[in-house]
Amino acid sequence: MTEPTTMSDQPADDAPATTASDRPADEKPDDPAKDTPTEASPKDDTADPFGKFAPEAVRPPGRLRRMAGGLGRALIHEWSLAAFSALVIAAAMTWPALEYPLYTIPKDIWDPTLQAWQMAWAGHAVTTNPLGIWDSNSFHPEAYSYAFSDTLLGYFPAGLIGTGPGAALLRYNIVFVLAFALAFFGAYALARQLGSRIPGAAVAGAAFAYAPWRWEQAGHLHVLSSGGIVLCLAMLARGHGYSFRHGYRPELRRPSWALAGWLVGAWQISLGFGIGLPFAYVLAGIAVVSVIAYVSARLFFWSEPKPFGWKLLGADTLGGLVFAAVGVLMAIPYFKVLDLHPYAERSIEEVNWYSPPIIGFFTAPETDVVWGDAHSVARQTMFGQWGSGEKTLLIGFAVYGLAAAGLIYSTWRWWQRVLLALGVVVSAGLAMGTQFLGGKVYEVLYDHLPGWSAIRTPGRLVIWTTLFIGLLAAGAISAFADRARDLTRERVPARPHVALTLAMFLPVLLVLAEGVQRMDFPTVPQRPAAMANLTGPAMILPSNQLNDENVMLWSTDGFVQMVNGGSGFTPRSQDEIRKLMENFPDQASVEKLRSIGVRDVLVLKHPSYGDVPPNALTADGQQFGMTREDFDDGVIFHLNQ
Repeated sequence: MTEPTTMSDQPADDAPATTASDRPADEKPDDPAKDTPTEASPKDDTADPFGKFAPEAVRPPGRLRRMAGGLGRALIHEWSLAAFSALVIAAAMTWPALEYPLYTIPKDIWDPTLQAWQMAWAGHAVTTNPLGIWDSNSFHPEAYSYAFSDTLLGYFPAGLIGTGPGAALLRYNIVFVLAFALAFFGAYALARQLGSRIPGAAVAGAAFAYAPWRWEQAGHLHVLSSGGIVLCLAMLARGHGYSFRHGYRPELRRPSWALAGWLVGAWQISLGFGIGLPFAYVLAGIAVVSVIAYVSARLFFWSEPKPFGWKLLGADTLGGLVFAAVGVLMAIPYFKVLDLHPYAERSIEEVNWYSPPIIGFFTAPETDVVWGDAHSVARQTMFGQWGSGEKTLLIGFAVYGLAAAGLIYSTWRWWQRVLLALGVVVSAGLAMGTQFLGGKVYEVLYDHLPGWSAIRTPGRLVIWTTLFIGLLAAGAISAFADRARDLTRERVPARPHVALTLAMFLPVLLVLAEGVQRMDFPTVPQRPAAMANLTGPAMILPSNQLNDENVMLWSTDGFVQMVNGGSGFTPRSQDEIRKLMENFPDQASVEKLRSIGVRDVLVLKHPSYGDVPPNALTADGQQFGMTREDFDDGVIFHLNQ
């Protein structure tokens, strides 16, 4: 049987085809050039009369088209859209933080200026003397002065850009906004990984990032910087192929994601132990429970253990070691501080002062637009004239209602809802500190968990309460989204109506509305020109906690060594020298300054806070062996050692 031929296989006009074997031996082959089509003699199409009707061959896309297509797909990917949304929402919710970022700072000009200095010092030390990073230019001659409070060391890359107070303010304002964006994005990613629908994940992100209690913490960037916590948990869950909706799926495990999660967790620890230490204990607890569950299943055959994988085990081991190493290296200088200053440990009486009652979870700070004024009487009744900065812990009534609904109707399984509810109770109880069950639970942690006694503000544990409540709310919204999808399955196309889709995002708007703030964004005092003439070590007067925080910011132009310093911990030597400086210049104050190597004393004519020593601006200092130099904004006394 012969094979059938196609139209293109037949010779033109039924003429017999001539082959090399049919040509006489003495006949020369045709000139190849004559058979080669040229522009003058186009290719003969008579071989296939229908060929000109054939479609042109599809050209494969070039490199530029492939790159443009890949970029376009990346820009409209869910994670890209979530990141863009997080940035836009953060800029809007924190406005006007980015309106005049070179001159203003959120909330007040005290703690935020200290933290702007912390980021600047980290960048400066990494590039000049990395091994001496813990001995900062403040609190001279104290050692390990950078560890007197949470350091924000993980933000050191930002400190590498620019110099001086203006650059310090700019980077602080940018990081301030990005901290909210990362908190939203991280919580969104975690909820999505656990199985939430997009509207539910958006509710979880909005609740975690913009709960009203956060605005009272706006002067504490180390507390606001909690996005690494939820992003770490999301990456670890993704790396291990785990979700609430589907459980553990080993075929979806990704060791690289697990390793990335551990690295993000290590970065979070580097920002400070105030919220980083509880996070470390949570991760340790998850790891221990996971190992026990897996080993028990394998030993006692309660269920067929699913494969884990050596690559994933290696990623967890390497990532866990990096996390632990960062934690230990960060902890060493703090233990050194405790060795030098044992009184730096927080007393249980101090913890009791900052412990909020349960009504704190239903009280908003005064900066909240929706509830701030309405809760003014409650704040005054509960906390008196000393304020309520660490005790107003309102997460949001809208998300409270959604979380309550999520206990009854949710996409999460019943036991997952029970665990989330238990997490709410436990974390809220710990956030109440000594106000919960007479302090018996909190005091156990205070006495036995390493480092826990250094936490003076238990209310900041509300971060975990916020996360659990947000996930409960996400479960409820996701259940409604699932139901809407089922009801519209018969539609063409099979997707919910646009109005129904938009309605699913109304809870997000409600949660965000409760988080709208009305903070102050004061202008930071300009650096006195006289500071440029200090050689250091120097003393700037007046010296007190608040004024020194501004002085630290001003010192970012050159980082002159100085006695001044403000932080969460004040050594007794600092209190003593401040007391002596109230009578500067006199014999006792000058001798003290000379004994610790101080060369210059700058007396500010217009300090940010505090009173100038009575005789400092008029004395000539000659009787104490000093020379005086006058400037428009201050007077410098050179001790002439």
